[in-house]
Formats: sequence, structure tokens, C-alpha cells
Amino acid sequence: MSRTVYVNGEYLPEEEAKVSIFDRGFLMADGVYEVTSVLDGKLVDFEGHAKRLERSLGELEMKAPCTTGELLEIHRELVAKNGIEEGMIYLQITRGSPGDRDFVFPDPETTAPTIVLFTQNKPGLADNPVAKQGISVISIEDIRWGRRDIKTVQLLYPSMGKMMAKKAGADDAWLVEDGKVTEGTSNNAYIVKGGKIITRALSNDILHGITRAAVLRFAREAQMEVEERSFSIEEAQGADEAFFTSASAFVMPVVKIDGAEVGTGKPGPVAARLREIYLDESRKTAI
Repeated sequence: MSRTVYVNGEYLPEEEAKVSIFDRGFLMADGVYEVTSVLDGKLVDFEGHAKRLERSLGELEMKAPCTTGELLEIHRELVAKNGIEEGMIYLQITRGSPGDRDFVFPDPETTAPTIVLFTQNKPGLADNPVAKQGISVISIEDIRWGRRDIKTVQLLYPSMGKMMAKKAGADDAWLVEDGKVTEGTSNNAYIVKGGKIITRALSNDILHGITRAAVLRFAREAQMEVEERSFSIEEAQGADEAFFTSASAFVMPVVKIDGAEVGTGKPGPVAARLREIYLDESRKTAI
């Protein structure tokens, strides 16, 4: 049975969904996106994702195709139509199709943005066994553009990073700039030293993760110490624990970095506790 997807105001079978070949998302990567988790058939941190989407659109001077309330209803309708209990909803908005290719932005009064949403059904998302084993990462040079705080669809280099990791026999890659870790290919990076959680401070250098914000808030509420600063791969290799956060993985332990085991080489107590807290609190506030 095919999925029902949403394209420019219509709910359609995925086989019938179409976007113009002149769409700027296709030709220019001129678009933004969000990914919202679904737990127990409800949306996790929808408000945070909606606010970040609004910011991304504003930074690119892109017109919003609908209100936040309308976006919420579309998300809920897709969850219902596709019977999603655990999974993801992917949302992409582009500057639309002006009918031909041009570097100059089209007039937003005559070219409507394109909006696409689809679901990904992922049973067992919350109880992912990988979280009990931990993952391995390699380090790669961060050569992305300078506005990583905008969640754009320019994902070629992160995709290449995932493939570099795969070829090296690892699970993911952490990106390094000027000797310091910026973030993962699709996640925010952390280490734990002496019980202190350390992660890079927010700036244009990294994505302002919605899961990151929630996890750090929960950590502080649980009386855990948080320090927002940069760290090197060498410091991470010598840490007690390492982990990353993202909307799709929640809190994921990292047990090996560039071949060196972190701590005991197994998921540590801080990451495990943060994952437990995050899932518990997210289920309470999901809508």
C-alpha cells in the first residue's frame, strides 16, 4: 500500500505526486526542510520545528505557503492517513517554480512556494537497539557553506560524509573546522567529561537543533552540568562518553571515534539517562 503524501494543497498517493522540473529546490537547492518525530501517533516538539522553519524561511526571504496552524493540521492528517505510530514526517518548502531557470529569485507575488510533506513509518524508533550498543564515527573536514544555522536542502556534503563513514566501516562522521568539531552530518555532537556535558555553542557554524535545545533543558533540570564550548577530536577520544542528538535518533551514544574507543567503549550512563528523560518528557508533551 502506497503512502499518502502532501503536495501544494493536495493529499495524493505517492505515485501521483509531481513537482516541476523548473522548481528551484531541484535546480538550485533553494529550499528549507524540517523533520518531526512521531511517537505514539503524536508529534514531538512540533512548535520548535515550526519556529525554526519560520526562521529559516525568513533568513532566505522565502514566503511561507501556509500558517503554523495549517501546517499542524497537515502533519496530523498525514499521521492519520498513513497510520503512523512511530516514525517521521519530512517537510520541504522551496521558492517554487518560475517556469524557467534563473539565478535571480522569482517574484514571490507571482511564483508560489512549493510545499511537500511525506511520512516515514519506523516501528521501534524509540527502542532502537543501536542506542544500547552505540555507534562509531570518523572525523572529516567541514567544507560546508557558512550558514549552517539555516536548515536548507543543501545536503550533498553531509551525504558524502555519511558515505565516507560507510566506506571506512563506521556509522557516521563528525565534521571538523579549525581543529574543532562543529557537528555531525545530521546531528549535534557532545562529549561528557567528569559528569559535565560539553557541546559547541550556537552560532552560524552549526544547526540550532530542536532536540539539542530540549536535551540541554532536560539536562539542566536534572541538575546536570552543561558547558557550551568547542572541543577537538582528541579531547573527544579522551572523554568519558560521547553522543549526538537529532530528531530521528533522539540521544545516540558514540563509542568509537576515528578508531579509538571512548571511555569504556560502551554507552555511558549520562547518555543513557538523557535518552530516557528525553523520551519520557517528549511523550508527555507530544501533540
